[in-house]
Amino acid sequence: MIALVAAAPGDTERISEELRDAGVAGVSSIEPDALAEAGAAAWSGAEPLRQADTLVLAVPRALTSALVGECDRLGVRIVLLADRPADVRAARAFGIGEPLAPDAPGWRIVEAAAGPRLDAEAEETAAQGRVIVVWGPDGAPGRTTLAIGLAVEHARAGDHVALVDADSRSPSVAIALGLADESPGLAAACRQAEFGLLDAGELLRVSTPLGDPAGRVDVLTGINRASRWPELSAPRLSAALRAIRAWADVVVVDVSSSLETDEEIVSDLDGPRRNAATLAALAEADVVVAVAGADPVGLARFVRAHAELRQAIGRTPVRVLVNRVRASALGVDPRGQVRRALERFSGIADVSFVPDDRRAADAALLAARPVAEVAPRSSLAQAVRRIAAGLRPGAGASPVGRAAARRRRPVAAKAAAAGQ
Repeated sequence: MIALVAAAPGDTERISEELRDAGVAGVSSIEPDALAEAGAAAWSGAEPLRQADTLVLAVPRALTSALVGECDRLGVRIVLLADRPADVRAARAFGIGEPLAPDAPGWRIVEAAAGPRLDAEAEETAAQGRVIVVWGPDGAPGRTTLAIGLAVEHARAGDHVALVDADSRSPSVAIALGLADESPGLAAACRQAEFGLLDAGELLRVSTPLGDPAGRVDVLTGINRASRWPELSAPRLSAALRAIRAWADVVVVDVSSSLETDEEIVSDLDGPRRNAATLAALAEADVVVAVAGADPVGLARFVRAHAELRQAIGRTPVRVLVNRVRASALGVDPRGQVRRALERFSGIADVSFVPDDRRAADAALLAARPVAEVAPRSSLAQAVRRIAAGLRPGAGASPVGRAAARRRRPVAAKAAAAGQ
């Protein structure tokens, strides 16, 4: 092992000495500021990095996409010494492994440096994240609340989750979670993705951490004015979602209800399409969570819109959720009535139910936090937890693999192309 240490002056001496005591023969140091020029034509740190096989980085601000790219090109492993949540998120995003404590002993650094490394072929074929799109018809059936809940539950299961607000008509994820939306994260990601510049570093910059204890939910807030919908064009959003799914284990996307492509009737010009964001997200989906309101009006709207959804996505798996189930709106045996209605009018036999837990939902809105955090034992939180478990690979109702799903959804790809 040949180690290159980048740390503050006092820490450099300590780390270098401990590495020598741990049996590392070749130990040298480099100024952290020199790493900021990684990839430049006359980069002074290129030669020291080329001679090492491990970079021990104790200055997290020096961790950039350019540095990670250079280390990957030269075959140098990065061992980060950091303990701040933001630095831990950065390490996970760049895929360099969990950072060690700033005072980690030399033997522990050597052990981390000797960990398994994927070869180039394995990295290229590594599984990417799954995209779960939460859709529902007009009438606010509860898409955003359920999207937030599914994101939190997947994070609690150990996944790094990206929660994306791609609703081009009434985005509300930022409002529901009390996040600032002056600079919409998704719009910025789409602009970068259009030019092929959306990487882990950029996603860290434009996303906002949810602040959960594990720090594994990153939110890309939606547009803050409905008039900005042209920024979420189909090519931009598709490119952004492909980059995001390479960054996160699970991508939960909240979309608007409209699926029409009426613009083609009045114009054949290649211009922005009002519902392009929704159609593009559905085309990228590995599974669609379709949300229906548990009342006569909500079910009627869902039955009519479900046929349009199927036309748009082809054979992409759909998980139907009926939200806010209550006897006061449907009479005796509300679940049985919903099952019979959906099976009769839409041919849907597999349905999941979410109870009408108004107290837990209102508490979450008041606190601007997820329901699972405010009321973890509520019937609403428990129902979403069961549904999230059913969406995980290997579960009884798990979706088919991405490759098979993409082969079987030519209609979705056609709809997304038409929605550019």
